[in-house]
Parts: sequence; structure tokens; C-alpha cells
Amino acid sequence: MMTRFRIDLQDLLFGLFLVAIAAGTLVATRNLTVGHAADMGPGYMPRVVALTLMGFGLFFTGRGLWHARRGIAAVQVRPLLAILASVGVFALTAERLGLAIASVVTVILASFATREGRLVETVAFAVLLAGAAVLLFVKLLGLPIPIWPR
Repeated sequence: MMTRFRIDLQDLLFGLFLVAIAAGTLVATRNLTVGHAADMGPGYMPRVVALTLMGFGLFFTGRGLWHARRGIAAVQVRPLLAILASVGVFALTAERLGLAIASVVTVILASFATREGRLVETVAFAVLLAGAAVLLFVKLLGLPIPIWPR
């Protein structure tokens, strides 16, 4: 029996998109000093991320070329709106409410993307994640982001 291979256009285009973004990043950062892991220059992380992105892009491109086409799942509105709303609310409230409260609100809104979330678990995770965000961005990295409302 002969197996027919068809191109999965969705994976192929996604892979090519990732490769193009990675290539553009590599070109844009070509004049930055790279350094090495112990002494990173300004071009180190952009290149590491671009090369990782390129690896994913090549994976999806290859998968798109060699896998049989699968059906495309229907777009679900609830997760789409929940995630968009959570990102938008974070962007609009981070300065006014502070990182801690904006992070908690964002996680709670994002939890509406699924019906499987439980309120107690979601709030606990939101508080834990907000604490980690404050610790990382404000305390460790020293970014001038307000933690609480001004």
C-alpha cells in the first residue's frame, strides 16, 4: 500500500513565519556584542531566543512538509476573549493598581478561558504568581514598577 504525503499548510506557514522572525532578529542584532554565558553582551539573549525560535520554526516547517493534514479545530470564543481581556486589563491596570493586584486580576480573568478552573485554586495560583512576579521584576531585576496602588 502506498502512503500519500500532503503538505499541512498551517504548520508550514507557521514554521516559515517563526523562521522569518528569527532571521530578522538575527539580522537586527548582528552588530551587538554577543559575549558568552559568563559575560553576556547586549546581543547574547536576543540571539539565544532567536536561535531557539528558529529551531521551533524549522520543526514546524518540517512537520508541515511531512505530516498528513489534520482537521483544523473550530475557534472557541470563550478562551480567546478571556485571554485577550486578561492581557488588556493587565496593560491598563499595572501602573494604577500595581503589579501585585494587576497580576492577580489578570490570572483570575485568564482562568475563565476554561471551564475546569476552580476559584480557590485559581486565587491561590494568582497570589503565588503575583508574588513571583514582584520578586522577579521588582526585587531581583530592579524594574521601576509599582507593587501596590499609588
